Amino acid sequence: MTADHHRHGTPRGPERRPVDLRLAGLAVGAWLSALTGLLLGMRPTLLVVALAGAAALALTARMASRRVSASRRSPDVAVRGLVLVDRCGWVVVGVLLGVICGGAATAARLEVRDAAPISRLAEARARVSVELVVRDDPRAIRGSAGRSANYLLSGRLVWVHVEERGRVRVPARILVLATDPGWRRLLPGQRVTATGRLTAPRGGDLTAAVLSVGAPPVLLGVPSWPQRIAGSLRAGLQRACTPLPAEPGGLLPGLVVGDTSRLEPAVEEDFLTTGMTHLTAVSGSNVAIVVGLVLLLARWARAGPWLAAALCGVALVGFVILARPSPSVVRAGTMGAIGLVALAAGRPRAAVPALAGAVTLLVVVDPELAADAGFALSVLATGGLLLLAPRWRDALRRRGVPAGAAEALAIPAAAQLACAPVVAGLSGTISLVAVPANLLAVPAVAPATVLGVTAAVLSPLWPAAAAAVAWLGSWPAWWLVLVARYGARLPAGTLPWLDGAAGGVLLGALTVALLVATRRPLVRRLVAVVAAAVVIGAMPVRLIASGWPPPGWLIVACAVGQGDSLVLPVGAGRAVVVDAGPEPGAVDRCLRRLDVRTVSLLVLSHLHADHVAGVDGVFRGRRVEAVLVPQWPEPVEGRAAVERAGRANGVPVGTAGVGWAYTAGPLVLTLLGPPFPLQGTRSDPNNNSLVLRAEVRGVSILLTGDAETEEQQALLDQVPEALLRADVLKLAHHGSAYQEPAFLGAVRPAVVLVPVGVDNGYGHPSPGVLARLTRSGARVLRTDRDGDLAVVRPDGGDLSVAVRGHDPGDPTLR
Repeated sequence: MTADHHRHGTPRGPERRPVDLRLAGLAVGAWLSALTGLLLGMRPTLLVVALAGAAALALTARMASRRVSASRRSPDVAVRGLVLVDRCGWVVVGVLLGVICGGAATAARLEVRDAAPISRLAEARARVSVELVVRDDPRAIRGSAGRSANYLLSGRLVWVHVEERGRVRVPARILVLATDPGWRRLLPGQRVTATGRLTAPRGGDLTAAVLSVGAPPVLLGVPSWPQRIAGSLRAGLQRACTPLPAEPGGLLPGLVVGDTSRLEPAVEEDFLTTGMTHLTAVSGSNVAIVVGLVLLLARWARAGPWLAAALCGVALVGFVILARPSPSVVRAGTMGAIGLVALAAGRPRAAVPALAGAVTLLVVVDPELAADAGFALSVLATGGLLLLAPRWRDALRRRGVPAGAAEALAIPAAAQLACAPVVAGLSGTISLVAVPANLLAVPAVAPATVLGVTAAVLSPLWPAAAAAVAWLGSWPAWWLVLVARYGARLPAGTLPWLDGAAGGVLLGALTVALLVATRRPLVRRLVAVVAAAVVIGAMPVRLIASGWPPPGWLIVACAVGQGDSLVLPVGAGRAVVVDAGPEPGAVDRCLRRLDVRTVSLLVLSHLHADHVAGVDGVFRGRRVEAVLVPQWPEPVEGRAAVERAGRANGVPVGTAGVGWAYTAGPLVLTLLGPPFPLQGTRSDPNNNSLVLRAEVRGVSILLTGDAETEEQQALLDQVPEALLRADVLKLAHHGSAYQEPAFLGAVRPAVVLVPVGVDNGYGHPSPGVLARLTRSGARVLRTDRDGDLAVVRPDGGDLSVAVRGHDPGDPTLR
């Protein structure tokens, strides 16, 4: 090939120097030793540190001896020996030094965590008074069914006071589980006192104890001025987003400053399914956009490299203060700024050593990050952008792809490939839609972030302008919502994979092997052919013959965790839904699998959270024609949630009494109970559950909500036994022990469906109840073991049951 051909032929792109990986071994060693320390404890960690130190000294001495010996024999031999030492020996030494640094830092933190005063008090479940410093933003967590929400926050202890022992100073980490809303308003860095009960933590991190608190915190002083400013800007952004539609209005503050308090659960579920979850909170990409904008403006103004780097640093610090300098935000800031700062300083090759140095520093400062999946995703995504994306971009450009398109394709693909092993280990799935979904999201992320930051900055000075800018920002945010929604609804969008550490390691090894192998043109072509064959051959099978729902289905019990959601067919794409489960994502997924586009009637048997908290998932993307709730008004928060959903979607919410009937298509519903209001029972809301009798194509089904022994006895007394007799029974209250034997005997079902959550902590279902039903000849199936359950009667034949099984990584399993 001639030089002229090089000049006029296909562009070759810039010549690349080898990647500087000298600090990579240091980072890997520190990371692995910190993770090992968190899993094994302090003493094994110290042993590992001692062995690594001895090995490093021995290897260094051996390499020095070989270099001296080589230089005496021949200069050429010396050069070859030095190259070998640089490429192999010092990498190993770097790993060992990283092990020493990470292991020593972790052992020191473990000694504080396992200090006798705290560990003994936690084991004894002692009631204590504490002073602590808030480390991170408090976040709301969903409580158990029927209970109020809790608040979870991480703090650093200053002292612990026990009546018998007095005050003890221990700077250990503590996790606070609170029920009072006063904890929600705390800011990172704020000092408070509280009284509660200590319990032992789960282990695997640096948390010394868990403090359960029922009262509000007592504030000590005021937050620092940066936190007050950040709090004002964040509150202003929320005010600016309040008039916006719920989905983009809840996403924009999360995308910009990590405030997910108004993020719709269904939106969060869709972002997780499509591999876009990094966009629902502050990540390195947000930092990169803000700092990148400053860098672009600095270069437009012809600022020098060091001035540009300084301006980027100021922008970085300001953004971290705005998003609050919690560990997650600091981590995102560090990872997102590495490449841009290196480019601003005019040293692009320094980006990879900077990444390795940052990983080492962060792990040494906070060893708990070594076990944080978010930290691993940040590091891997940044590494993918630095190591893979430029090469893939240049390869695409050499094949005639325009520069902008090549970069848009290379960046999400490199980040997704790098993160895939961690995602697969966490979820047990490999997403097929993550790369295209993130590619479609790319044009909207930067405008939404910039407009959101602008709205936050304007909010205290000019609220009207802030609201206008937030309205503009809601359009790219709405695009992100649509991409996640429709990406999550694609059939066969994920493939099952081995979960846990084994699955992550296996996929990581296969990924590395594939990257190495595809450097050869023949292997690249072979991989492309195999991938195309898999997609073209397997995808239509999964799309056309998914096997669900089975033909002739009469009722489906959805696997929604510890809660109920039943679906009865009305016609093509139409159904009646009885109960909505404990969260929107699970019921939405079940209805999507059944291709339910219109809900003729939504019945909520009673108003506990495990039956109504998922109501927004029923409405999501569907037409709901009517909602029926019990006449019993409690719990009031459950009724308020249902009425709010009805008003938001323009759907009437009504009640009905005994004898009410409903007919649609092949379905006939009759309300049997409660025959009268039941008061003073073990649980009045449960014992006033709507009890429905359904008839579908000649098969009788009894739906009992959470009715317990009192309502079951009332039904026996007031309802003719012929109406209680049913072919299929939805067992009441997740199969709890509160079942009336005479009631079960009157129903005499052939099939029993038990909607129940995995390891639910309530002991549901009762083994004795299930054994009694089995002895009576019933076939008993449970959603915690079998996933979605469908009772089937194809072509009028015998009654049977089809089980779908759980999706790998299904949140209901966790």
